[in-house]
Amino acid sequence: MTAPGPEPQDSPGLEPGGSVSPGDTPPDAGQTSGLSHPQPIPSRKPAVITLIVIGIVVVGVAGFFVLRALDLF
Repeated sequence: MTAPGPEPQDSPGLEPGGSVSPGDTPPDAGQTSGLSHPQPIPSRKPAVITLIVIGIVVVGVAGFFVLRALDLF
């Protein structure tokens, strides 16, 4: 796999050994810091409902096995 961009030997301004002359480097790239709009906070309602449903199923299955165990005695 090769690196993206031109081949080093084809790049202008390179001295022997791959270094560049002082002042021959491009300026720093512009940067954007922060967000332009605040991100909305996601709702916790689906997670809470899912945990409640899982809890009900677990209690129901456990209750079923407890009643089956009591029925066998």
